[in-house]
Amino acid sequence: MSAGLKGISLAVIGGDDRELYLIPELQKQGAYIVGVGFENAPPISGMELAPSLQDAVGQVDMLLFPMFGTDDRGVVKAKYSDQPIVLNKEVLQAIPARVPLLIGWARPALKSAAENMGIQLVETITLNEITILNSIPSAEGAIQMAMENTTITIHGSESFVLGLGRTGWTLARMLLGIGAHVTGVARKPSDLARAFEMGFHAVHLADLENEIERAEIIFNTVPHLLLDRVMLEKVAKDAVIVDLASIPGGTDFEYAQMLGIKALLAPGLPGIVAPKTAGRILAQIYPQLILRHLTTLNATVQS
Repeated sequence: MSAGLKGISLAVIGGDDRELYLIPELQKQGAYIVGVGFENAPPISGMELAPSLQDAVGQVDMLLFPMFGTDDRGVVKAKYSDQPIVLNKEVLQAIPARVPLLIGWARPALKSAAENMGIQLVETITLNEITILNSIPSAEGAIQMAMENTTITIHGSESFVLGLGRTGWTLARMLLGIGAHVTGVARKPSDLARAFEMGFHAVHLADLENEIERAEIIFNTVPHLLLDRVMLEKVAKDAVIVDLASIPGGTDFEYAQMLGIKALLAPGLPGIVAPKTAGRILAQIYPQLILRHLTTLNATVQS
């Protein structure tokens, strides 16, 4: 048993089932956990429940928010709470200068507010070591959704992967492994070259409009409106779109519905399809991340 976090108190705020696995792993490393938004969760031995977010911020060394961050009103998703948890100006003002705020995805307004208030914001969605590992349950979950919503097998299907980033590569490789005819769509010549080398049909994003009519299953990982009205007009009506991009996704879902195309938004798949694995991924990465940022911040404050 490691005691790398001994003497460190952490507030774990909201989240979903993955936090139920993350918290005990952090406790094994010696951390003292204050939970916010877990009043309806299965009991976790040794975890203190704080009555509110504002009560927690002053009694811990670091704040841990969920991977999916907050909505545009600052509301934190909390599966096991009946009360809304809001990361607002009052809460931010109550955070001591020595306490970093760790969050998966930070909205621009939160980044701006944190900078203005001198709060150290740690955004984990940008970390390769987390995103690459999370791409595994994300890809498995996306394929599962496609299987449940198509009338064909993945094997032999014309499956398009839009965006060959960290999730896109994992997804494309899995699809190829189960026999799909994979088309990888990207902008970078290096990504297109690698896609060709791996056995995918490589298509530049600029040429997607001419190719997309072949698609039977479309997996989008690009967080911009890629599947707009013009592009959707080219998509086969019996195709299925699984959009893994951050909310609101990269698909015009309303227009897809008007056309009779099944389009599914699928954010946060790791916590849905494999919360145990997703929680352990975070537990694998967070301790060193926590120690590094607490050490850096303490050195800065002391100087």
